[in-house]
Formats: sequence, structure tokens, C-alpha cells
Amino acid sequence: MKILVCGKGGSGKSTLSVMLARAFEAMGKVVLLVDADESNFGIPHLIGVDAPCDLMESFGGKKGFKEKLNAKFPADGEGVFDKKQSISDLASECISETGSIRVVTVGKIHHFDEGCACPMGILSKKFLSSLVVGGNEVVIVDTEAGVEHFGRGVIAEGDLILGVVDPTAESFRLVEKMREMASVAQKPVYFVLNKTEPDIESYMTSTLDPELVVEKIPKDNRMFMASLRGEPIREAGPQVSALADRLGGVELSRI
Repeated sequence: MKILVCGKGGSGKSTLSVMLARAFEAMGKVVLLVDADESNFGIPHLIGVDAPCDLMESFGGKKGFKEKLNAKFPADGEGVFDKKQSISDLASECISETGSIRVVTVGKIHHFDEGCACPMGILSKKFLSSLVVGGNEVVIVDTEAGVEHFGRGVIAEGDLILGVVDPTAESFRLVEKMREMASVAQKPVYFVLNKTEPDIESYMTSTLDPELVVEKIPKDNRMFMASLRGEPIREAGPQVSALADRLGGVELSRI
């Protein structure tokens, strides 16, 4: 299964992605955690590994990637990820590991005036399209904030979209856009209410279809302080463990 974790900036996408990886690891799964957010450098730190070489850098950066992508007749007979590949096929220099979790970073904005992140969106789509996932494997993709990856068609390469909703009006407006685009892409979409508190949870719940809300995660100041100190996340916690179990039984044909 390929799960794309989406939402507005600051909603908790990266934290949830890492906690889900821990939950699936505890279930005995092999997990590929894909950092597809070109502006956020937090995933390796949150999971407790050194950052691997970006996939984009392995192609020689944006320039090398564009040349490879645009070549009509590549010297090696292949384009960019034209062949199907498994998690075990991935180049070791582009992988950081902890337990049964492997971390891949698509690409990052590293330099002033280097240009837009458009090539990274293309690379994300081609990379996810090339991945063949086994029955005991899970791919979790921490996407960029907002809906650009919807516009670029990256979500078409996933099996399930998991939207993270925090208690802000912007987050709820984004829910409607995600539902609309997921419907067009014919991809199932579910939502996690994050940073909930008793006095606002009922309002958050009342604004969404309850059948699409798969978990509610309470606000946790201990988690916030651990994140502020840069401490890695070692456990999923009860709500995310229950979420991982629930996602394993989701009927992917339903939206």
C-alpha cells in the first residue's frame, strides 16, 4: 500500500508520517518513508537517521535530471525510473535505515535562486509510479503542504490519501479541495483530526463526513516539546497504532 499524507503546512503531516511508520514497523511491516516535501528538512531528524542523498542529487541535480528526462535516446536505453522496482532495489546511497524503516528523500531546495521545485514534483510522480509494493510492505509519503502534488498528478500513484486536519479554518477549506481532486483522480481519501481538544473536537467532527474521519489525535504538549528539542519519535502512540491497523483494512475502491 502507498499512503500519501497531505494537508496544510503545520497541520502535523511529517509527525504523523513518522508515527505511522513506527506503527507499521511494530506490526512487522517493511516501511519506506518518502520525504516528498522539498521545503521541509525534518523527516530524517524525526525518525532519527542521517539525511540520505536526495534522489534528485543522484541524477546530478535539477540540470542532470532534466537532461535525463528530456533525452530521446538515453545512452543506457532507459529514462528516469522507466523500469519497475521494489523497495529492496533502491540505491543504498539514497537510503537511510532504522529498524525496518527506510527513508528516501526526493529532493530539496538547497540554494538561493536555484529555481522552482517543479522537477521534484515530476520526480516524485515517476518514482512512486515505478515502485512495486509487496504484501508486507508499506510506502508512506510525506507530501508538500497544500495541493500542488494534486495538481501535478502525484496522488495518482498512491493507493490512499490521508488528509491531516488541524483546528484552523484554512485546514477545513483544504479538506473540500482534497475531496474534490481525489474524487476526480478516483482515489480514496480519509482524514485524521489532529491537535484536538475536548472543547473543539465536537465542532471539528461536525464539519466532516464521520465515515471519512479515521482517527482523532489529541493535542499533546509532551510531543510538542520533544519536537521542539529535536528528539526523534520512537513510538507511534495508541491513536496512530489504531490508525495503522484501521488503514490496513480500508477498502481502497471506496471514496
